[in-house]
Amino acid sequence: MLDAVQNGTVEMGHTALYFYFGKDAAFTFETCGPFGLTSRQQTAWYDAGGGRELYQDFLKSYGITSLPCGNTGCQMGGWFRKEIKSVEDLNGLKMRVGGFAGRIMQKLGVVPQQIAAGDIYPALEKGTIDAAEFVGPYDDEKLGFDRVAPYYYTPGWWETGSHLSVIIGTKQWESLPPQYKAAITAASYETHIHVQANYDVRNPQALARLLKRGVKLRAFPQAVMDASYKAAKEVMDAEAEKNANFKKIYEHYKKFQSQQNQWYSVAESRMQNYLINATPGGSKS
Repeated sequence: MLDAVQNGTVEMGHTALYFYFGKDAAFTFETCGPFGLTSRQQTAWYDAGGGRELYQDFLKSYGITSLPCGNTGCQMGGWFRKEIKSVEDLNGLKMRVGGFAGRIMQKLGVVPQQIAAGDIYPALEKGTIDAAEFVGPYDDEKLGFDRVAPYYYTPGWWETGSHLSVIIGTKQWESLPPQYKAAITAASYETHIHVQANYDVRNPQALARLLKRGVKLRAFPQAVMDASYKAAKEVMDAEAEKNANFKKIYEHYKKFQSQQNQWYSVAESRMQNYLINATPGGSKS
């Protein structure tokens, strides 16, 4: 999609810019970073926290501009043919995962596999791969992964709030009259809200159906999360040392996340955690 918009084959497109990690790892944070911002925080950073300005500057060299156009929320950790009880269980595991997540998982012994969405099911069924990450219950259910991989893991720490983008060729965008720019911007923002709202409604419904069919929901063990977090920091710090574009955005992103985590710990997370654990009468379960 990026190449098509750049060369004018199409004038605009809808995508997740982290798909272009191979061109420059700095594309990552317009979508989301490993152990990154929640969907709400990502929108705050992009829209009001300086993220959009950083990306408009970065995208100039590619001849494109972008607008927010959806977020999937925090994704799941994927479908596994066997249970993961320790970091050692990841060693040699062939998993459909790419981008930064693939590079990070590789440090833990995983063998990343690049497989198109339509090929995931037969690859799991035949045992060509041992696990696959995709999106979340609503999207995953439609592809039937539960029939070939019984263990469904959470959380997808590599996609904590995947921000989707409309990308438009800079020349095409600048050629538009102000009222057309305003119309496209308004439609993009409305879609941004609509997509997130629909995932928030449909994911729990789909998960309930999957659990009724016998899916074994599991959380990654603490040791796996800790090892993944450590590996993620090492990989991103190493990238920042050699990539000025990445470093500029990464440092800004990290600072914003730290501020958000401090604020969320005061009220948001405290309230949410209470409600999750409370009975209807208000006492702890």
